[in-house]
Amino acid sequence: MKHPVFSGKVRAAGRNDLAAVLDMVAQLAAYHGDVATLTPDQLMRYMEGPEPWVRLLLAEERGRALGYAALTPWSQMQFGVRGMDMHHLFVVPEARERGVGRALIAASERIARQGGCHYLSVGTHPDNARAQEIYRGMGFEELDPPGPRFRIRLAAAS
Repeated sequence: MKHPVFSGKVRAAGRNDLAAVLDMVAQLAAYHGDVATLTPDQLMRYMEGPEPWVRLLLAEERGRALGYAALTPWSQMQFGVRGMDMHHLFVVPEARERGVGRALIAASERIARQGGCHYLSVGTHPDNARAQEIYRGMGFEELDPPGPRFRIRLAAAS
């Protein structure tokens, strides 16, 4: 069955989009076997201020949110290279195969270029062959694993 082509728009998410974004974040977390604990206040702190932690894009059609992308800055300072990571990319199940994800990826690429970034990166689950096919088809190159990564827990931010 052929799905209708996405005819909506991609725009920056704002305060009025919190409920829709939180719902999609919960759906993405559940897909990965997690439980989202993100609150509306936390999401607003990510999005607001002079230097927002996350650039949040929303794909919508006829006033309905169909997907989102969350962009975070990245750097390879030793090379003087700025980048943007598409930390989250999600499309609601009933809107998949319509070009919503591709529209979010293209908008993310535009924002990264406008920000003077040298690259846009994205990760996906190793079993998500469809996403990998889409990324390759849109010009993304597969990277070798960056090697072991570590982290240390810090006191929770208020």
